[in-house]
Amino acid sequence: MKIGIVGYQGSGKSTLFHWLTGVEPDPSLQHASQIAQATVLDARVAQINEIYQAKKITHAQITVVDTPGLSRTHEGVAGKLALIREAGAIVIVVAAFSGAKAADDLQSFEEDLLIADLEIVSGRVEKLRESVKKPRPTRDKEKAELEALEPVLEQLEMGKALRDIELNEKQLRATKAFQLLTDKPKLVIVNVADDETDTEKHLADLPEGTQAVALSLSLQIDLEQMDDAERAEFCAEMGVEGFDRNRLLQTIMDASGQMLFFTAGEKEVRTWILRKGGTAEDAAAGIHTDLARGFVRAETMTCDDLFRVGSEREIKAQNLMRKEHKEYVVQDGDILHILAST
Repeated sequence: MKIGIVGYQGSGKSTLFHWLTGVEPDPSLQHASQIAQATVLDARVAQINEIYQAKKITHAQITVVDTPGLSRTHEGVAGKLALIREAGAIVIVVAAFSGAKAADDLQSFEEDLLIADLEIVSGRVEKLRESVKKPRPTRDKEKAELEALEPVLEQLEMGKALRDIELNEKQLRATKAFQLLTDKPKLVIVNVADDETDTEKHLADLPEGTQAVALSLSLQIDLEQMDDAERAEFCAEMGVEGFDRNRLLQTIMDASGQMLFFTAGEKEVRTWILRKGGTAEDAAAGIHTDLARGFVRAETMTCDDLFRVGSEREIKAQNLMRKEHKEYVVQDGDILHILAST
């Protein structure tokens, strides 16, 4: 899973990158992207391992891409944002300190995303319009693509994000390859001042339905450098609260339509990321392509059942181990053992 962190210069975007990954922002990459991994810790892993006593524990990771900060003049937008077109979701960092208003920052940035998408779609439409005038074997195919894209371009020009446009099957196919930014799942991080005690007021100003979290990013970095006692004393004295990094990563996963499943045994307990609605075959492919190719069945149990009965042996004794086919829709917290033919 890959997420792209975006925002204006000075929004705190690189501070979020630092907090999530533990990697210091590299000044030499301020005009390029910086990539690092954020480890997703889940409390259920420790509980599973208490039962299996595995030799190894492996946590799922999210690839985080920190993009160059954009200028509020809207210059150079498309080029900088092109760095995250392959990301499955975007996290927009907006400022709510030193007089900045989060709602204004967000509205302006949404316009930047739209500008970047418009540049892509309008360029393709213009090329197709010229191409269909010439006699060539692919003319009918290009004409069909043009007919699909022209209404999309019209809607984008009206200021509508792709996620808000009802697309037919032909339009979905025509736009898929572009990886348009206004079609990606998003989460908004409202970066507040260190001494802000009422973070909710900043969320109330955002458009209805916006998935957002408000916190001070620089404060979180400072708090992580304190021991537990010092952190508790500081928060009590300042009237502020720490924000759990793993909770934010889970929020990012939820916003981008992702979830966790597990594999467990004496050798290893491991967490895996899978899109919500993904099948057992999809889960197998995420583990190894050979497992998906030779898929036979997925022996499946839930974390809750395992924790309740205390062992895999008891799971089987109580007929709680299910044999699922490849179309089975995996649920968050499922523990899978994929059986495949060689």
